Amino acid sequence: MASRRQLKKNVNYIIGELFAECLIKSMNTPETNKEKADKVLTDILMVQDDFISRISHTEPGNVKGFYKKFREDFNTKVNGIIEAIEDLK
Repeated sequence: MASRRQLKKNVNYIIGELFAECLIKSMNTPETNKEKADKVLTDILMVQDDFISRISHTEPGNVKGFYKKFREDFNTKVNGIIEAIEDLK
């Protein structure tokens, strides 16, 4: 299992890429709804805060289950954000 430090770096990297993608799309596509883009950017930052804090507070008795649920939740949120970025118009 990777260290918490490395896991936090990976989460920050993925979230940073999503944030940059959304920002670039909102600035370079003229028909993009700026309010929707701002909401997606806000959601991205909230997801980052949520998952970084979850890494810091691991369940003591169920570490394996905790990280399994963490990975599933993170993938679900990332896929939702990707769909939201694709739907910006």
